[in-house]
Amino acid sequence: EGERGAERGVRIEFANGKVQYYEGDKGAERLVRAEYPDGEVQLFEGEKGAERLVRTDFLDGTIKHHEGARGSERVVRTAYADGRLKHFEGEMGAERKVRTQFPDGGTQYYEGERGVERRVRTQFPTGNVQYYEGEQGA
Repeated sequence: EGERGAERGVRIEFANGKVQYYEGDKGAERLVRAEYPDGEVQLFEGEKGAERLVRTDFLDGTIKHHEGARGSERVVRTAYADGRLKHFEGEMGAERKVRTQFPDGGTQYYEGERGVERRVRTQFPTGNVQYYEGEQGA
């Protein structure tokens, strides 16, 4: 797209159905969006060569929010269509759930490493708080 000699890349369509969209001047085109055949959409921020994943949208209404430098993006929050929000901490690939918020105002808190998180506290919308002990599944 653009005048002769100033054309810039705006889109790449892959044979597998993936489409990548770019913005920016010629030579500085940066990836801003990727769409996949299954309906997944990824959004990116950053200059050319440093684009980082900031959000992933899924067809079921789930939205994952990411933080971190390119190549180290980690999930920090997942929003579900039913209004639940899950919050995560940790490096990419080791993100662990630390909190789930519910639309009714309740919140569950978790401790432990990824895959073995255990609920330690539930705060109910009424203000009541319930505490838990023991390992996950015990």
